[in-house]
Amino acid sequence: MPQPANTPKQGKVSSITSQQADFPAWYQDVISKTELADNGPVRGTMVIRPYGYALWERIQGELDERIKAAGAQNAYFPLLIPESYLHRESEHVEGFSPELAVVTHGGGRELEEPAVVRPTSETIINAYFAKWIQSYRDLPLLINQWANVVRWELRPRLFLRTTEFLWQEGHTAHASAEEARDYAIKILQEVYEDFMVHVMAVPVITGRKTARERFPGAEESWTCEGMMRDGKALQMGTSHELGQRFSNMFGTTFQTPEGVDTHVWQTSWGVSTRLLGALIMAHGDDYGLRLPPELAPIQVVIILISPDSTIEATGMQLMQELKEAGCRVEMDSDTHTSYGRRVTNWELKGVPVRIEMGQRELDTGNVTIALRDTREKQSIPVTSTVTVVPKTLSSIQHGMLKQAQSFRDEHTYPATTLEDAAEKAIEGKGFATIPWSKVGDKGEERLAESGLTVRCLVTEDGSLPVGMDEKDLLAIIAKAY
Repeated sequence: MPQPANTPKQGKVSSITSQQADFPAWYQDVISKTELADNGPVRGTMVIRPYGYALWERIQGELDERIKAAGAQNAYFPLLIPESYLHRESEHVEGFSPELAVVTHGGGRELEEPAVVRPTSETIINAYFAKWIQSYRDLPLLINQWANVVRWELRPRLFLRTTEFLWQEGHTAHASAEEARDYAIKILQEVYEDFMVHVMAVPVITGRKTARERFPGAEESWTCEGMMRDGKALQMGTSHELGQRFSNMFGTTFQTPEGVDTHVWQTSWGVSTRLLGALIMAHGDDYGLRLPPELAPIQVVIILISPDSTIEATGMQLMQELKEAGCRVEMDSDTHTSYGRRVTNWELKGVPVRIEMGQRELDTGNVTIALRDTREKQSIPVTSTVTVVPKTLSSIQHGMLKQAQSFRDEHTYPATTLEDAAEKAIEGKGFATIPWSKVGDKGEERLAESGLTVRCLVTEDGSLPVGMDEKDLLAIIAKAY
């Protein structure tokens, strides 16, 4: 059995504001100190640095695999959309109007028609769906694109709310309302929820948005809501049933087997670089990031404590063996930098496992492994490392999910009245649950005055409330990002 190693006294990294003292400042400190992103030169834009982009690539890869397994194919549509396209659907353009960036000049002259910088692509994709869809044989049409979008943000915050951000947006067309609903829910559960729970280790609540919170132009919106370490909610992904609203506007019809021309039923769905914000706030601590192994670009770092060719050769061999075992590994041989500073930097970056190798370890035939989630250390035989580390990574992954689940459960409070729910969500810094029948539209307005929203409507048993009357559902109330 591995034996605990002597663990040095560990204190908070002084350069990071503590979560308890100032959570927003802590968030900004983590992004800065771990070199995830910088503010861009235009207000509200951001520069995603290599480590941050490596995380985004991991997110992309995991999601893209699931999206394709759900039957969708990747495509790409223009960044610039004719302004007239958005005006074809009044509720849609009204919902996005304050956030639009509009291009009026190009090539040194005024454009005949202004172009909107893509805020979302329902309109332009529908223009092409109308060209591509003729018959029931063309359905379902399942399209996804990875792209950037622009929504002018008045209160920017890196990853959470930026004027330009990266995302995927899916758009589909179906032969029936039931088929469209089934697909929207499939994406919500089999793509988004599965990824968030099993890769991000974030337990999300899946539910239905209220009319007030619904996506502009949608008939129904479904959401994944996560709880962050300050008790606030973060909408991490949404999937929408669009009905026939857009197909009516753009004339997207198909001929049924009986020869009847019918408008298609549609969905749209998306997640964005906001997931990086969720990753930071759901797992991070006063020492920096804590990355779940399934998502970490570097799962294991081997730190060489002293400059020695034998130690380096042993480290190189161990790194190769771990890579062959399926681990993402990097070796830190920068012995010119102090051991303490290097440990601090790797803790900041949230690498799940550190392996420390020095002369003492070499003499005893052991290595020291340090776990980022618990900050515990153990000494194990170097010959056991390739067996122990993959199991340790799996244990960390499950442990982080369990910890996040426990945190959410401890900060979720049943309420009996609207006032009780508001007090518990604010004072308890978490989620309050209350029957929707005790909230209603007017109750939502009252909650908004206190900075609270109904994040979603759920069933008492936790199942998705498909086709259920709102009066039979529970409302999840929280402050949100």
